[in-house]
Parts: sequence; C-alpha cells; structure tokens
Amino acid sequence: MASAAEQMAASLNLGAFGKATELKKRIWFTLGALIVFRLGTYIPVPGIDAAVMAQQMSQSGGGILGMFNTFSGGALGRMTIFALNVMPYISASIIIQLMTAAVPALEALKKEGDSGRQKITQYTRYLTVLIAAVQAYGISVGLSALKTTLGSAVIDPGAMFTFTCVVSLVGGTVFLMWLGEQITARGIGNGMSLIIFAGIVANLPVAIANLLELGRTGALSTLFIIAFLLIGLAVIAFVVFMERAQRRILVQYPKRQVGQKMFGGDSTHMPLKVNTSGVIPPIFASSLLLIPATIVGFSHGGPGWLQFVAHQLNHGQVGYMLLFAALIIFFSYFYTAVVFNPEETAENLKKYGGFIPGIRPGANTAKYFDTVLTRLTTIGAAYLCVVCLLPEFVLSNYTLPFYLGGTSLLIIVSVTMDTVAQIQSHLLAHQYEGLIRKNRGKSRK
Repeated sequence: MASAAEQMAASLNLGAFGKATELKKRIWFTLGALIVFRLGTYIPVPGIDAAVMAQQMSQSGGGILGMFNTFSGGALGRMTIFALNVMPYISASIIIQLMTAAVPALEALKKEGDSGRQKITQYTRYLTVLIAAVQAYGISVGLSALKTTLGSAVIDPGAMFTFTCVVSLVGGTVFLMWLGEQITARGIGNGMSLIIFAGIVANLPVAIANLLELGRTGALSTLFIIAFLLIGLAVIAFVVFMERAQRRILVQYPKRQVGQKMFGGDSTHMPLKVNTSGVIPPIFASSLLLIPATIVGFSHGGPGWLQFVAHQLNHGQVGYMLLFAALIIFFSYFYTAVVFNPEETAENLKKYGGFIPGIRPGANTAKYFDTVLTRLTTIGAAYLCVVCLLPEFVLSNYTLPFYLGGTSLLIIVSVTMDTVAQIQSHLLAHQYEGLIRKNRGKSRK
C-alpha cells in the first residue's frame, strides 16, 4: 500500500508544474545565473595571448589542465576570469569536511546546529580564497615562463601582470562561489554542482557534432558511431542504477505504554547507498595521477625518469589504469569512513530506542554497520573503477574528437538526478500547500 506522499508524488504532471509559480521563478533564476556563468567564461584575463594559450592547451590537454579545462567549460583553455571555476571551493569544502572529522573543535562546532554550520561555511569561504590565490599565483608564474613557437603566453610579463592575473582569477572564483550560493538559496539548489555541470556539458554539442562529422567524412565508420552511442547510453543507465542503489536496514522501535495507551512499535528502514563516497574518489585519484604529466608539460622536458613516469601515467597506459583503480579504491574506503561513523550512528539509534532485529544495541550494532558498509563500499569502488576506466580503454584504442572521462560522466548523471529530485520536492511542497489551503477553506465553511 503506497503512502499518501508516494501517491501524491506519482500524480505530479505538467499541469502541477504549470501551477507552481514559485518553482518556475526558481528555474528561470537558475537559468539566468548559468547564462551569466557561461558569458564569464569568455572574458579573458588581461595580458594573455590567446593563440599561444590555445597551442599550449592542445599540447598538454591530457594533463591535469585538460581535466580542469573540461570542468570549467573551456575557460582555462581560453584563460578567462572563470578559469579556476569553483574547484577551489570544492577543494576547500573537502578539506574542511575532513578536518571536521579529525579536529575536535570543528566537530563540536558542527554539532551546534545552524550557527555552527554558518561558521564552518565562513571558514570554507576563507579557505577558498586562500586556495584560489595560491593557484592563481602559480598559474601567473607558469604563464610568464611559458613560451611556444608562437611566442610568449604573456604579452608583458612582470609584477603588474602577476597582480592583475591573481586578482582576476580570485575575483572570478569568489563571484562563482557567490553565484552558486544564490542558485542554492534562490534557485533549484545544488548551485556549485550545477556550475560544474554547466561547464562540462557546454562542450558536448560541439563534441557530438565533430563525431558525426568524422562519420560523414568516413574517418569513423557508421557502425562504430552507433555502437559508441549505444554503449554510452548503457553506461549512463548503469550509473543511474548504481547511484540509486541502496541497502535498506530494518530498524525496529519498541512499544511503550503511557497511561492506558500504547505508543511506538513502528519499524522503518535506514538506507545506505552503495556508492557512499560519490564522485570524490575519482576526482582525488585523477588529480594525483595527472600532476607528473603537468609538471613535465610546464618544464618542457625534465629528467628522464620524470618523463618516463609522466608517460606511464598518461591516459590509456597500463600504469595509469592500474594506479587509477588503486587510488579510487583507497579513496572510496577513506572518504566513506569520514562521512559515515558506525559508532556514532549506533549510539544515536540506541539513544532513541531503535534497534536492528537480531542485533544487540551498542557495539554489536556498530560492528554490524561497519560490516555492511565495508561490503557496500567494495561494490561501490568496483563500480567507480568500471565507469572511470571504460572511457580510458576506449580512448586508448580509438581516436575520438573529444575527451569525456568517467569523472565527468559521473558528475553529469549525479547532478541531473539531484536536480530532478529537487524539482520534484518543490512540486510536492506546492501540492501540500494546495491541500492545506483546501482543508482550511472547508473548515471555515
């Protein structure tokens, strides 16, 4: 028997969407903010030679610059004010989250409620500015020393360019951080994720058009293009299935008597996602693996051992795939241990009188959670390895006009699912408001 909420969610349609005026305003605000973001990806940092920058990006597109250029929607390749995107904010958020689990003062601050979360958010903003300033300074120094066959990447190197570059890039990151928070508060939510999503999908139409053009000219066979598109759809369906997959643990609450009435005795389910760590493991693993290739790209050579390591860690190489899989597995277990504490969960369950049938409350329940979570993390890590290594295998054996890694695919699918869920929650809230108004009208009559 479906609950009232489930029946209401199943009845959501375009008619309900048309009546949700507040939701339509939120969607229009979100679209407007994303348009502002896309316009900003074409505003260049002063003093950059665009032709030299384009040549350098084409030569080192397989390094970490290529990955960040994909996340920024091409802003890094054009060296615009949004070149850093919101990646400094993402890095700061992850660092603060890890420190919250390790530093008692931050952990206590997290438990203070809304005021504590506001302080942690403020710390995240400060750390974002610091990380963005360090990255911007590194980029300005690297660009000042960058020279190609077309000349120097910086028209007039010097202290003034370094200052201008740092201010432009940090200002762009701070503006995007503010814009993402506005989308979260006044739009449909997930502001930072939507900005990264918009950057990734911005180049997909051109990439698909180039793929079809190669098929028209005969560079790629029609059968290969059809098979490629079908495999892509199958992988997307697999990602959707795994991202929604969860293990539901039955939780029972005992009955208690208050006066002559009995309360409690209800049962519920505690959902544990198969992929608890999300897209964090592939992002961390990609960043670590691509650093040597980027160093070689900036140094235009370097020692022989460094070139050998960088070659082995290029996309499609056996060493890259093995280390990529190993790092994904490591970060899957590590990040899951950070975001889910079995002892704390078991203690909270015991505090409210809940228990798992057949498991004693307390330490035994924590051990049970740890066992289940370890098994789920093993499946989730294997799933991430398959999704992230499949594009690398395709790129190593076939020539494609674009690069879309497993990390980008995971972000696209996850953000799309979260956005749809946000829209459904807004529609559901609108339906509830309508029912409340109807009930009030009936009671007055």
